[in-house]
Amino acid sequence: MTTDTAIEVVGLHKAFGDHHVLDGVDLAVPAGSVYALLGPNGAGKTTMVNILSTLLTADAGRLRVAGHDVRRAPSRVRAAIGVTGQFSAIDLFLTGRENLRLMADLAHLDRASAARDVAALLDRFDLADAADRRTLTWSGGMQRRLDLAMTLITRPRLIFLDEPTTGLDPRSRREVWQVVREQVADGVTVLLTTQYLEEADALADRVGVLDAGKLVAEGTPAELKAQVPGDSTSLDDVFLALTGHPADAAVDTDATTPEVTAR
Repeated sequence: MTTDTAIEVVGLHKAFGDHHVLDGVDLAVPAGSVYALLGPNGAGKTTMVNILSTLLTADAGRLRVAGHDVRRAPSRVRAAIGVTGQFSAIDLFLTGRENLRLMADLAHLDRASAARDVAALLDRFDLADAADRRTLTWSGGMQRRLDLAMTLITRPRLIFLDEPTTGLDPRSRREVWQVVREQVADGVTVLLTTQYLEEADALADRVGVLDAGKLVAEGTPAELKAQVPGDSTSLDDVFLALTGHPADAAVDTDATTPEVTAR
């Protein structure tokens, strides 16, 4: 892996029983860029994030994250990354400030500098007024913004965002998008999984389309759009052409009989 590559994946395989969730995936993410991984439910997006962030072990493949071998140096990988998962990791019985302080303490950050960072993040995410209320009383959008702030408290150079804006209102989604842009402008690398085509189009330098455990297409948004015949300028059409599913459908590949359900 070169110093300009933040994530390198070669021949990644992962199966649960007879179900091959990831089947020979290769990808490379340049440092300081946003890579969006698109795919229907069950395509393997979250499994890939969990493997790259050391939460799951791959069955096979060569994986390097932030310059470190994921299998041989998982602690070094964890020290370099931040992860925001599909579900909020905040403690609802703590205040927003206490949640951020807890993350700073777990990372053994200096108390004085951590206090300044906590205050800055609360202000940046428009959470300062509610900072000393239990997050149980917060809206879903506020909780999601806090979750992202908790990821950033350690100032990681590489961030995994697993469907970070699912369920958010349009204003909260735009706020998350702006934070992603600010992080990348500061040299941070972001791997983003999403089912929102406009999200990938707005944020990503490169897009990978994952379907049934395989990377079926990869390129810039413009390059992917060019693969669809006609005058289409929509990633929705790309998604449908490459996966056979509309972008507003969820595919449950873990069910005994796969189903497509409207979202």
